Amino acid sequence: MILPNPRPQLDAQAGLASPLGVAISAGDDETMSMVRHAIDTKRLRLAYQPVVLARDTNCVAFQEGLIRVLDPTGRVIPAKDFMEAVESHEIGREIDCAALEIGLAALARVPDLRLSINMSARSIGYARWMQLLRRGLSVAPTIGERLILEITESSAMQVPELVIAFMDDLKAAGVAFALDNFGSGNMAIRYFKDFFFDILKLDGQFIRNIQRDADNQALTAALLSIGKHFQMFTVAQSVETQAEVQILQQMGFDCMQGYMFGAATLKPSFDRNAARKSA
Repeated sequence: MILPNPRPQLDAQAGLASPLGVAISAGDDETMSMVRHAIDTKRLRLAYQPVVLARDTNCVAFQEGLIRVLDPTGRVIPAKDFMEAVESHEIGREIDCAALEIGLAALARVPDLRLSINMSARSIGYARWMQLLRRGLSVAPTIGERLILEITESSAMQVPELVIAFMDDLKAAGVAFALDNFGSGNMAIRYFKDFFFDILKLDGQFIRNIQRDADNQALTAALLSIGKHFQMFTVAQSVETQAEVQILQQMGFDCMQGYMFGAATLKPSFDRNAARKSA
């Protein structure tokens, strides 16, 4: 019988950092430093990925703006490589500010653009983020109705009452809200009656190989039915194959998003100014 190594527990009891903990901490510090430098040198961009109609995948319903960091060599760093390290720090709020500011500028430049921008529930109480939002909405009367704010399930559940009040306040400006990565967190179903989500984006873990996975089919159908019941526009994420497209169409999704329809790009065809800036 192989006994578990008691060393990590002993380290914790003694107040000592384990080798793994030190490595993780060092990696987080390096990531924070990279992001801090990118913010200070204004090397943040939005990459745009289309969300298409399920009934006509050639028709784009809206674009999602995904924040990217450019490292000193110009290499593009996706959010998944740094957001976990910065999310709970003020630097995470600065990232949200940058994404919002870039997105609102794009909405002002491109009058027929509809754009979703990711945010953390923590940013609701961040004064600069709220100031940017209010100022951006005041630029033109149509910006609010073309803006979608995406909040992940796990983020929304950190401060549900605050999120509900925030959403209620912005409804008058026409802003829509998307519940991102539904099914991946700990959303209490009872809150659906109080939230003002217009769009439900099903987490990609349920979509991959759904045509061959009976469990994913059952789970997806159940989660989809919740969205339909609460009259939310439903989006399947991480769609990569035609086989997935066909079954998702049959299941009744409103929209789809994924590499099947285009990777996120810093040079979107709808915005030549953004293309020149990222060159």
